[in-house]
Amino acid sequence: MAQRGIQLDGVKFCCSICLDLLKDPVTIPCGHSYCMSCIKSCWDGQDQKKIHSCPQCRQTFTPRPALVKNTMLAELVEELKKTGLQVPPPDRCYAGPGDVACDVCTGRKLKALKSCLVCLVSYCEQHLQHHYDVAPLKKHQLVEATMMLQESFCSRHDEVMKMFCRTDQQCICYLCSVGEHKGHDTVSAAAERTKRQKELGVSRQKINQRIQDRERDVKVLQREVKAMNLSADKAVKESEKNFTELVRFIEKRRSDVKEQIRSQQKEEASRVEELQEKLKREIAELRRKDAELERLSRTEDHIHFLHSYPSLSRLSGSTDLPCTNTRPLRYFEDVTAAVSKAREKLQGILTEEWPKISLKVTEVDVLLPQPREPKTRAELLQYSRQITLDPNTAHTRLSLSEGNSKATCTRKQQLYSSPRNGFVEWCQVLSREGLTGHCYWEVEWSGWGVSIAVAYKDVSRKGDEGRLGYNDKSWALDYFNNSYHFKHNSITTPIPGPLSSRVGVYLDHRAGILSFYSVSETMTLLHRVQTRFTQPLHPGFWLRYNESTAELCKPK
Repeated sequence: MAQRGIQLDGVKFCCSICLDLLKDPVTIPCGHSYCMSCIKSCWDGQDQKKIHSCPQCRQTFTPRPALVKNTMLAELVEELKKTGLQVPPPDRCYAGPGDVACDVCTGRKLKALKSCLVCLVSYCEQHLQHHYDVAPLKKHQLVEATMMLQESFCSRHDEVMKMFCRTDQQCICYLCSVGEHKGHDTVSAAAERTKRQKELGVSRQKINQRIQDRERDVKVLQREVKAMNLSADKAVKESEKNFTELVRFIEKRRSDVKEQIRSQQKEEASRVEELQEKLKREIAELRRKDAELERLSRTEDHIHFLHSYPSLSRLSGSTDLPCTNTRPLRYFEDVTAAVSKAREKLQGILTEEWPKISLKVTEVDVLLPQPREPKTRAELLQYSRQITLDPNTAHTRLSLSEGNSKATCTRKQQLYSSPRNGFVEWCQVLSREGLTGHCYWEVEWSGWGVSIAVAYKDVSRKGDEGRLGYNDKSWALDYFNNSYHFKHNSITTPIPGPLSSRVGVYLDHRAGILSFYSVSETMTLLHRVQTRFTQPLHPGFWLRYNESTAELCKPK
């Protein structure tokens, strides 16, 4: 009972600053006692204020009291130490939410210091001592305290899992290796850990390389947007100066240019900021994953390592930037030059030059990721679009079927409801959908004289200039006389590619890319267009002879 009483009173002989037994105790005027070094350090920090206070009751003293060792209290502490005085652990030593608790402690549990992979028990510092003192226990494997000890147990045989089955990619116990995993490629967990540890190092190298790449990309984008903003500001200033020298007739044009520049500047800056945020999030995620892998590489628990490594080692998709040398960057300098040129001309010339000014503004861009042009059919099919034909554009001898996805040239006039904006002379039809962005579709055709085309919605519907491929608003792959030709603005280009009844069309509207493919067992590029599209594109057909067909295939 006496020993218990000493333990209960032990806290009374602790310094409230260091929470340890009093050393060279001093008692200050308010009656509280501290270690001499503790209260001295505390008051040294208050010297500038020239007011010193008790850390417990906050009573203040002026001037600073002299500190004298309390010899009676010091002798009492020394005597109590001889009788086994122990200080209760501070609150920070007790296990809280998220901490690993000692499995041996009763009542309020202390934090575990180590976990034993043999005992499958976690121990605080006090209860761990036997593993350091008792010879048989010294052979046990101790790791940092972990909550994952149960992962080391085989749920089937209630045995410790010390082996790894490479055939089934899972941790197993010895009984599993001679049972359901008999004949499989099995190794010790330690051996598999060694192998995976090497892979972890490679994974970290890849992550660190990607972090460096992304940080470099962010810096490039920051420089680009800064240069673009400076160029935009200069272009606005120069445009304002030039336009104010013009007559009242061009006031409307001046306002339009300013609005376009600011709009394009805002759009491009917004796209850059969005990409920067994506890159920064990717960097943060890579740093987090690297930190997790680093912590995992230090763990001594093989089973926890093998459970965690597969999910942590996988890398997510990357946000890629193009090579900075692939294309010249355009800011707003061309706008200024175009406006200066327009300023020197008369009213009629300005009207003619206005489209050129508008075009220069919309061409402004900065270094943003350009997706790699797909090469395989699987990659192309990722951009598949469901497209339907528009009966209001169809010539009256075209019969539409299969949910307006198939067109057939017939002898009989078709009855279409009004209003109509159909082709008059030629058996042609356009789609309902106007396409922008990245799109891919396939066309199955049959017969003779078939054109697979794209066109602007306002392409002419009448006369020879209304034929797809015979104007500057349409592009067509033409099958005629048992061979392919490409046509645009009445210019014909022979194509020596293989003939196929199925043709694939890929569009990257922003990049100005239009590609035609022969689709069979292999994909063959027939023709590729590099231009600049100013409107959405509508897929369409031109069928020259009766019974010829063309059908938009459903994406697969």
